Amino acid sequence: MSLIVIGRSGQLARALARLAPEARFLGREDADLADPAAAVAALVPHLAGAGAVINAAAFTAVDRAEAEEALAHTVNAESPGAMARVAAAAGVPFVHVSTDYVFDGTGDAPWRPGDAPAPLNAYGRTKLAGEQAVRAAGGVHAVLRTSWVFSGRGADFVGAMLRLGAGRPRLRVVADQIGGPTPAADLAHACLTVARALARDPALSGVYHYAGAPDISRAGFARAILAAAGMGTQVEDIPTTAYPTPAQRPLNSCLDCSSTTAAFGLARPDWRAGLRDALAQKGAA
Repeated sequence: MSLIVIGRSGQLARALARLAPEARFLGREDADLADPAAAVAALVPHLAGAGAVINAAAFTAVDRAEAEEALAHTVNAESPGAMARVAAAAGVPFVHVSTDYVFDGTGDAPWRPGDAPAPLNAYGRTKLAGEQAVRAAGGVHAVLRTSWVFSGRGADFVGAMLRLGAGRPRLRVVADQIGGPTPAADLAHACLTVARALARDPALSGVYHYAGAPDISRAGFARAILAAAGMGTQVEDIPTTAYPTPAQRPLNSCLDCSSTTAAFGLARPDWRAGLRDALAQKGAA
């Protein structure tokens, strides 16, 4: 199946390139999501004969989005909606990646796809608007919400812990934010599986969740990262209130992924195996 991937340099797009190098990747220089009309113009010539479009691009700077919400809304909502509309007109399935940040993080139960969103920050608001725009486009689609994506490269949580831990005997990490770290490689596999399934069965259109297991706190994840990297840095548990950030984070980011397993046969990936793979690849780089 011929695939179009929106994005090239992000961690999900790079993981997709490793799994599906034959796909056509449209990076920012090809399809700048800060300009919806330009993004559509870049996508349209490739839709003829395409099997699916996977949108792997987004404005993901959560704290910066508080000051740049208009830009984040353009990238995360207006452009995905515009691209989903032309994909729908061409009869091409559209897979859109979203986030746990569409929820407010209250309670202890894992969030289900049908639960009412209530984002706490600008990033979550723009991603929710993107979901709504993709669904409103009227085509075959899947919105795949995920959480805490990592690859060990760049500015993700794994990379941050390795960088900070290298020069400090102790790190203070929040212990009351709970979620499922998701390896970028597994998320890429899920996107491909969903895209191919939609091409076979359009009735699978809908909103789904896909996140790593087991659920763990940020502090617990930090300990696992540092231990797997053979670093002796100690982690001190702190509450979120002791680490204020411009954007408020949800405390409960756990996602119920059972409907995704039922529809696509995708079990939640074990992030511990993904962490080992990410560190191995980082060491080989």
